[in-house]
Amino acid sequence: MPKLRARLLGVLVLLTGFLTTTGTRPAAADGLPDSLWFDQPAAALTVANGRFTDGLGREVVLRGYNVSGETKLEENGGLPFASAADATKSATALRALGGGNSVRFLLSWAHAEPVRGQVDTAYLAAVTDQMRAFLDVGIRVFPDFHQDLHSRYLFNSGSWYSGDGAPEWAVAAGGYPQESCGICLFWGQNITQNNAVKAAQYDFWHNSHGLQDAFLVTAQAVMTYVRQHLTAAEFAGVVGFDPYNEPYAGSYDSGQTSRTWERDLLWPFYGKFRARMDAAGWQDKPAFVEPNLFWNANIASQRQEGGLLDAGTLGPRYVFNTHFYDQKAISGVLMWGKASDGQYTSDFAAVRDRASAAGTAAVVGEFGHPLSGTVSDKAPTVDKAMYQALDSRLKGSGWWSGAASSGPVLSGTQWQWDIYSGRHHELMNDNPGKVLTSGDAWNDEDLSAVRLDDSGTAVLRQDARLLDRLYPGATAGSTLAFTYEDRSRDGSTTLTWNPVPSSLPQVSQLVGTGQYGLLVWRSDGGSAPTELHLPASFPAAVTTVVSDLGALVSPPVYTPATPVAVAPEPGGTGSRRLLLTASGPGTVHYALVTNGASAPSAALLNGARTELAAWAAARFG
Repeated sequence: MPKLRARLLGVLVLLTGFLTTTGTRPAAADGLPDSLWFDQPAAALTVANGRFTDGLGREVVLRGYNVSGETKLEENGGLPFASAADATKSATALRALGGGNSVRFLLSWAHAEPVRGQVDTAYLAAVTDQMRAFLDVGIRVFPDFHQDLHSRYLFNSGSWYSGDGAPEWAVAAGGYPQESCGICLFWGQNITQNNAVKAAQYDFWHNSHGLQDAFLVTAQAVMTYVRQHLTAAEFAGVVGFDPYNEPYAGSYDSGQTSRTWERDLLWPFYGKFRARMDAAGWQDKPAFVEPNLFWNANIASQRQEGGLLDAGTLGPRYVFNTHFYDQKAISGVLMWGKASDGQYTSDFAAVRDRASAAGTAAVVGEFGHPLSGTVSDKAPTVDKAMYQALDSRLKGSGWWSGAASSGPVLSGTQWQWDIYSGRHHELMNDNPGKVLTSGDAWNDEDLSAVRLDDSGTAVLRQDARLLDRLYPGATAGSTLAFTYEDRSRDGSTTLTWNPVPSSLPQVSQLVGTGQYGLLVWRSDGGSAPTELHLPASFPAAVTTVVSDLGALVSPPVYTPATPVAVAPEPGGTGSRRLLLTASGPGTVHYALVTNGASAPSAALLNGARTELAAWAAARFG
């Protein structure tokens, strides 16, 4: 944000806060129910100093899910939902049950341009309506042109696998050989072993038959339509665009490497897409660009050098957007047993470091683990370890002693949030003899965190303690450290990887066996509060906050004059947030939030506060 704009906003914020404290409450932000005075100016995001930043200069963390793998299916015409009503049901549940504030929203090229040169406006209208359902409950959106194995039209009715992405006419133009993966145990092996898939990918990146040009024209038309058919307030909640899911070369030219392919083909494509964004009126929103799919593979034989190493400083017009799955755990043979404390800290540290070197923010656009099948028993620990690594660079056992090295909190969207999980009716590759109903109904995947029960109500398929998490959605200043001990379960076992150390006995007593989070930040002196999402497991009566701003149970309703308070999150879903208002620019603040206390005494609260103050002073000065 330019300094002048920031100063003007600061004056407005201070004036608004003054009017409120003297008896004239400012009007709620237009649009969303439960909005407060700072929500509307905070809506639009930019990238500054390597972080997502809202309109009030606060650091923002995006957390949520992919919506959804349903887009890869034909049963609802390449849409995430059968109807706008289902989209609203999903969005409300995602906010209230899943704790998300953002979604990666999947789009289909095949359905956007079913006939070459002709954009299907009926599809775009339905997409925009479904996108609006999320924006209307306060969930930020970044659309994604999705593809896997290039296109379903590469596969015939008897194929073992299927794809999604490019339209039928694009496949017909290539005249590709009949697909075959040989002996493939996982669908992803098609990427590097299926000659038809490899040839189609190669053609796209080399613009054979004008395929890439056609895609870019359609992308601009889609973005133009979305911008024109959302209100300005709604469009503010669209944070950027993911141009292309999981890019891979298909095959390399003679002498070409994965790194030079990124430099010579992938990065120029992103430059062209960026220009299309600008032409469509998205010039103030970043492109969420993905590197070569295998740049951070955790199986050494599959890793390929990359990470947009030769793109220079990406800056505020791009976001480093990558995926991470534990291929060893998914394989069933390369990782025995469960994930453990700190399992993925180095993998996610590589994401932080690459984004930092590129001068931009990072988002982990996909992560997760199968919820059925032979390796599903690992899911509770794998997913906990991934969320742990999003929160901090440190493993739990070393967090309290090394908190100053905790690093930025990463944004991430879990794969996936599909309310039709287990209730599909997908004719695989249009084969009426292969009607898929179970799981995700796509290549034997089953990763949806949600489903509909027999009454049509959305219910979680994973532990709510894992998914509905405490996290800093907006920090008024700079985040110095964050951790969250969710106490999620692996069967009947409670997973506690970050116990409060014995050197803080009163903090430990206060937390007990409850969940807790701890945020340390340096304030910017603004009047807008720091916001933490409060999980449903933190009801008002047992939510305890110990901070330099105050120590109390059941924080009061927010006013600008109340340093520790609660309020609904915008959107009318019943989700709640903790609001921490700190004065004094440059001051280090801390806030412990726990649901473990039951009517703690004033002595215990004050004792815990004294311990935390000494700890913060020793670690952060």
